[in-house]
Amino acid sequence: MTQSNLSSRRFVAINPDDHSLHIEEDAAPNPGPGELLIEVATGGINRADLLQRIGLYPPPQDASPIMGLEVAGTVAAIGSGVDSWKVGDKICALTHGGGYASYALAPVGQCLPIPTGFSMAQAAALPEALLTVWHNVFQRAQLQAGENILIHGGASGIGTVAIMTCVALGATVYTTAGSDEKCRALEAMGASRAINYNTEQFEDVLEELGVSGKINVIFDMAGGDFIQKNFNVAAEEARIVNIAFIRGFSAEVNFAPLLMKRLVLTGSTLRAQSLEQKTVMVKEILEHVYPHLESGAIHPVVQQVFPLEEVEQAHELMKSGQHMGKIVLSM
Repeated sequence: MTQSNLSSRRFVAINPDDHSLHIEEDAAPNPGPGELLIEVATGGINRADLLQRIGLYPPPQDASPIMGLEVAGTVAAIGSGVDSWKVGDKICALTHGGGYASYALAPVGQCLPIPTGFSMAQAAALPEALLTVWHNVFQRAQLQAGENILIHGGASGIGTVAIMTCVALGATVYTTAGSDEKCRALEAMGASRAINYNTEQFEDVLEELGVSGKINVIFDMAGGDFIQKNFNVAAEEARIVNIAFIRGFSAEVNFAPLLMKRLVLTGSTLRAQSLEQKTVMVKEILEHVYPHLESGAIHPVVQQVFPLEEVEQAHELMKSGQHMGKIVLSM
């Protein structure tokens, strides 16, 4: 075991009175058994961070109270029982909180190598998106090559990775986004048709394309009024998986198609799942997805990299919804 001899780390703290953000310092942590200490170069921003900031997504009891769920950087120290990494290795990881910091801990089972040719900013955009897509689309919804998938929120960090991964693994992708510019970019990534939900009804477009009622998997972070429409366009035996409800948690829904089409409706959050479950995801991603990352068929889209001191501006961009792909912090 190698212990950290570092005296301090910088991290983003939340003011409990007004939810504003500021930089503080504390002692750099030492890795426990099965953990790595990462000197963070970059950290990904996720919508969950914005919810945690205002108290709507509190971290688990055993998690760091510092925001940040994914990082890229260099192994700085190694906990006992870890023999698969060495100090100095380049790495990206899903953290159990604590990513908005110059040093962060990560369980070894949630650590991934940085694909060849990827920048630190691109690497920081990988872990949360890869695990979310793999678990929901391929483990829960069991997407198969040759099937049709509808991905809502295609221009998000998760959505862009989902599109490229599904195309690389043999599915036909339809997606929704909020502008014509984003839609054309998503088609360039491999989507067969991207639908501007502000000017088009995705039900009507899929009907015109002849695939309404033939969508085998729906990956939805929108919810709200999309719930009924998802039921309507789904194929028999389709699997619908929700990971968020940006358009609302409530909707008036006719559930008859759920019965008549024998649909599966499911959902999940990543953070609440066990280390053992995430370790399995990482192993399967290394086997099935990493060859396509190494080939360049899948690559994260990074909208902008903000210095740590501009974390407030980074959050404002995330809230605006004007970004395409991931927003990243540089330490």
